[in-house]
Amino acid sequence: MRAAIFQSPGSVVTQEVPDPGVVLPTDAVVRVTASCICGSDLWPWRGINKRGEGRIGHEFLGVVEETGDEVSGIRTGDLVIAPFVWSCGECVHCRAGWTTSCLVGGGYGSDDRDGHLVDGGQGQYVRVPRADGTLVAAPVAPDDARIPALLTLSDVMGTGHHAAVSARVAPGGTAVVVGDGAVGLCAVLAARRLGAERIIALSSHEDRAAIARTFGATDVVAVRGEQAVAQVLELTDGVGADSVLECVGMTASWDTALDVVRPGGTVGYVGVPAGVEGGLPLRKLFGRNITVAGGVAPARTYLPELLEDVLNGTIDPGPVFTSEVALEDIAQGYDDMDQRRSIKVLVRP
Repeated sequence: MRAAIFQSPGSVVTQEVPDPGVVLPTDAVVRVTASCICGSDLWPWRGINKRGEGRIGHEFLGVVEETGDEVSGIRTGDLVIAPFVWSCGECVHCRAGWTTSCLVGGGYGSDDRDGHLVDGGQGQYVRVPRADGTLVAAPVAPDDARIPALLTLSDVMGTGHHAAVSARVAPGGTAVVVGDGAVGLCAVLAARRLGAERIIALSSHEDRAAIARTFGATDVVAVRGEQAVAQVLELTDGVGADSVLECVGMTASWDTALDVVRPGGTVGYVGVPAGVEGGLPLRKLFGRNITVAGGVAPARTYLPELLEDVLNGTIDPGPVFTSEVALEDIAQGYDDMDQRRSIKVLVRP
């Protein structure tokens, strides 16, 4: 089969690799029909995060081609969505809903605990360990028009939802979303879904701001730093926001988030820390009774409820995909996202 291989910063190529098969009785082999490039994939591409050569990608959906003898929750021919990590669904953390902390689970593109390679999501096939605990079947065909929306449930929509849940977005409240990437835009949609009355999106890019408005943003602040803080405070009569959704993970975005949250408010963070200097300002948090919550989104836990809303038309996160490439041209997709020509790139194997 063909699969994307990360070689070095700025270099992702498509190569021939061995076809996967069932290795353990809890495995499933999925023929990928759609995958995508994540913003976190850009950190090694840019050389910010160091990683070795190997398979890449962790967001995909596709058709089950083969299952192990102990797989009972899905069957051959099902179209399934794969959360961005695989998990057993049975350990104490999975049962508590924290599937990204599964005691036996792991990521794509590296070896499992038994030393067997788990394929990256940017390829034609993936061996998925612990298939029953990981994969979620969707009753649609591989060419359904909702495939882009369903693909977001693998990561970005679940992550945006985690930001909203962690920030305690509630009906009638005010939410500020810091970050206008795919996760930030999905966070706007999640805040609307949870009933926020006012949603202020921070975006200085008109194409992204337009999607934010479509997703439910009532206001867009198109400046950064102290100017953004001043505008948010003006929009909220000097009070600040009940909930702030931090979807970037940089020092500047954290500074903004903490300056626009109201006393007694909550910052929900999902931005992967990739440039945060120092620790949280505890004196500021203490003095203003600010709550901070968040982290890696347990996408598998959120997937069933979000899937239902996509299928019934309540939400459509699909517009975060602004371009599409073939697997053979995946390097172009990385460059398009890196240069901000695309918000998120869908990959067709």
